[in-house]
Amino acid sequence: MLIRPTSGKKVLWQEMLRHELLAAMEHRGVVIVPVGSVEQHGPHCPQDVDISIPYHLAIRAAELCDDVPVVVAPPQMYGFTHYNMGEIGTITLGLEVFIAVLCDISRSIWANGFHRIILLNGHGGNQAPTWAASVKLAEDDIWALAITYWTMATPELLAWSEADGGSIGHGGEWETSLQLYLRPNLVEMNRAVKDEWRRHFSPAVQEYAGFPERRREMANGVMGDPFVASAEKGERLFNLLSERLVALCREYHAADPPRYREFGSHCP
Repeated sequence: MLIRPTSGKKVLWQEMLRHELLAAMEHRGVVIVPVGSVEQHGPHCPQDVDISIPYHLAIRAAELCDDVPVVVAPPQMYGFTHYNMGEIGTITLGLEVFIAVLCDISRSIWANGFHRIILLNGHGGNQAPTWAASVKLAEDDIWALAITYWTMATPELLAWSEADGGSIGHGGEWETSLQLYLRPNLVEMNRAVKDEWRRHFSPAVQEYAGFPERRREMANGVMGDPFVASAEKGERLFNLLSERLVALCREYHAADPPRYREFGSHCP
């Protein structure tokens, strides 16, 4: 999965030399931590869909931000995905372990002097835990923005969807499209299937009420319709997401993170 900007620009934390990291830190560098999972995505997609997308987005944003130093941290590949353990290929962390790992990564980056951290998540099961990690870090006056990539394009996903009603799904319309654009050699569309979504409530009530998942309840582990996916749709969505991530990096670079004692407090 390791990729680099086509321009040759050095953006990967683990490949930088001491003076390069120091320069990025001194110039208020933004650090993006791609967060995802390794899990089944139906018969037609690879196991690393949910980490590959935020990783590619982070690389693209770092390449496009010529005026702002953006560093891509080593990706946190393992996520909270116990409900996919019924399908071969899935590797999961416990909930508390996952949150603790994100917190320790963020604390380390902060201690290195980088105070503009983005936790860029690509897995639905990580969404609440990643936010919980951000909240936990704030207790220590350490600030990490927790973002799940598809929330940057909610109106567009709804408007552009042919089948999945704006949902990112799981190996469905949009994840398959992104893979067909980013890594078509890893997708085997001749193996694609469409499962029926199972719901506990009506679609209207399901909008605001639902249970946590225990085991993925689809015959082939697919949520959504991969048959309407295309590389063109994936490119359109990826470019939009990249633009919005770049805009965030530029605004984050210009702003200071909040400080717990900004307005004074008697609490230690």
